[in-house]
Amino acid sequence: MLGGRIDVLVNSASIYPARTTAATSETDFDQVYAVNVKAPFFLVAAIAPAMTKRGSGAIINIGSWIARPGIPDAPLYSSTKGAIETLTRAWAAEFGPAGVRVNAISPGVIRTPSLAETNIAGRSAAPMMRGTPAGDAGTPDAIGHAAVYLASDEAAFVHGTIIDVDGGRTNIAVIAN
Repeated sequence: MLGGRIDVLVNSASIYPARTTAATSETDFDQVYAVNVKAPFFLVAAIAPAMTKRGSGAIINIGSWIARPGIPDAPLYSSTKGAIETLTRAWAAEFGPAGVRVNAISPGVIRTPSLAETNIAGRSAAPMMRGTPAGDAGTPDAIGHAAVYLASDEAAFVHGTIIDVDGGRTNIAVIAN
């Protein structure tokens, strides 16, 4: 390590190629798994031992709502985010007894500054949030607030949890009258 102590690791880097299974090359597959799964795996392998030796630390993985429902142009990305959810629980079991908390945030449709009104393969964000309690895309701040909570002492008893910050997208359907 390059000196200094790491108290919180946030695994957030990922890439999203919007392709069907048949349109995904082996190179695409390897690249997406390298960024979305392999990199977080080996970051945790490099950083968690010092956290466990110290008896404290928080690891926060960024998943995605797309890990749970079937999305036709996202099988590769979906599978990597499903892997991140599984790794979150496995790492919580592995490192939790030594004082390291491992949790994840599962963002929903988020309106990012670079995408303004679009997200998820260039589609408009608003229609993807119809039928949810929020009714519209979220903001990056919502994800940040969840990360701050998971990194804080207030989350001392939270282990292996995936927090859905998705406006209700994953778990709730609002039926219009």
